[in-house]
Amino acid sequence: MQTRTQDNDQVARRYEELEHLESAGVLAYPYAFDKTHSAAAAKSQYQDDTPELTVAVAGRIVGIRRMGKASFVHIQDDSGRLQIYLKKDDLPDYDQFRLYDIGDIIGAAGYMFRTRTNEVTLHARSFTLLTKCLSPLPIAKEEIDEEGNRIVHDQFADKEMRYRQRYVDLAVNPEVRDVFRKRAKLITTVRRYLDQRNYLEVETPVLHTMYGGAAARPFASHLNALDIPLFLRISLELNLKRLMVGGFEGVYELGKNFRNEGIDKTHNPEFTMLELYVAYRDYMWMMEMTEEMLTEVVMAVNGSLHVTAANGATLDFTPPYRRATMHGLIAEYTGKDIEGMDLASLRALAHEQGVHTDATMGIGKVIDEIFSEKVQPHLVQPTFVMDYPEEMVPLAKPHRSKAGLVESWELIINTQELAPCFSELNDPRVQRRRFTEQAKLRDAGDDEAMLIDEDFLRALEVGMPPAAGMGLGIDRLTMILTGEESIRDVIFFPMMRPDERRDAGGSDAAAADETAG
Repeated sequence: MQTRTQDNDQVARRYEELEHLESAGVLAYPYAFDKTHSAAAAKSQYQDDTPELTVAVAGRIVGIRRMGKASFVHIQDDSGRLQIYLKKDDLPDYDQFRLYDIGDIIGAAGYMFRTRTNEVTLHARSFTLLTKCLSPLPIAKEEIDEEGNRIVHDQFADKEMRYRQRYVDLAVNPEVRDVFRKRAKLITTVRRYLDQRNYLEVETPVLHTMYGGAAARPFASHLNALDIPLFLRISLELNLKRLMVGGFEGVYELGKNFRNEGIDKTHNPEFTMLELYVAYRDYMWMMEMTEEMLTEVVMAVNGSLHVTAANGATLDFTPPYRRATMHGLIAEYTGKDIEGMDLASLRALAHEQGVHTDATMGIGKVIDEIFSEKVQPHLVQPTFVMDYPEEMVPLAKPHRSKAGLVESWELIINTQELAPCFSELNDPRVQRRRFTEQAKLRDAGDDEAMLIDEDFLRALEVGMPPAAGMGLGIDRLTMILTGEESIRDVIFFPMMRPDERRDAGGSDAAAADETAG
């Protein structure tokens, strides 16, 4: 890693180079460049036995080999790398190339040929500076050892710096761009699947006067124009259900939720969810639909229904997935049947199992803690965990045959909660009772318990048809399908604590050195 002095010296040198170029009449930041081919297209379209292929390409310099009257340059664009051959005899302004650096963005035009080392290369007839890179990039150097293994030196690998400077991470680590291409493919496939079934994509407000739809703490704000408090939404659910009341029979939203909670490998305060609501269906129907949709998504992103996760586990997305009840799984992994247990008995069981609880937790929270610690770590293959206790899912319909339970499931994959689903509660009387019970838990100290939303209750009084609703965590699914171990690896700009050293004017490289130390 460069020291702060070395970093500042390189920046100063590059500014001097920029002044020399501009004094020679070079426009260092031109407005456009007529690019005809990507790097990949230029290489793929060239054939040894075809007429001369002329191209114009553009990209960032990632390697320079100067040899006096000729130079080889590797550029990288969105499609990959391409070698460019610069020859002094062909280029009147060749001597200016000494003022170019790794990281500069250039354009070059010429014809394609194959070198003696068999590399398809652009023989430049012209080249131009498109952007001068003034802050040195930590470009990795690659070599292939005698066994054919790829060895990377000086890679920009410091995790914290990669998250803080994602623009550098993307510029120097092509495999990171591939992760986000897969994320885009995932979202595109989900959207296409739902659109083909005539479900309507909608947008609902991010700012709420009352937050709801989940058990979570919100971010609070204030609207000066009306002098009222506002909250960033914690869920898409309640407004989508209002649309069901209004007559839409299938609606979905791909949008951001915000929860003022902890940050770890599977949690970011801002995250992306799909929520889908379909009228006249129940949670069993939604289970089969979710399997079908995920089959399409996994094949589109991964090319196979067998996925290797970050921890090395091989996940099999071939339907049908395992179905198991929450009570049955707790009994399987604790040896205790919790059906009918009161709060005191559940707390005793938690204590016996080494699960921490506190006085603010009601029945639902205690069961959730037992499940999270004793069962969830064992659920690696895709598993629908079904039929939760009523206290855990206040917005779900009572189970049609099992008292005290609701018709709900959660899809868990590789120990991560990925997708909740309910047969949606549409009886305003039961919903009011559930909200009132949540309010009592809130008064007892549970600050994640839901509020009583009178407007939502009024909407239910107007009448919402029977419906199934499902949410899908886009970030977590991307983690699973790309083999990434942290949610920060699949979000372009994850939440980070401000770096006071850099914000105060300190060197990025120096901050990285101190962080690494």
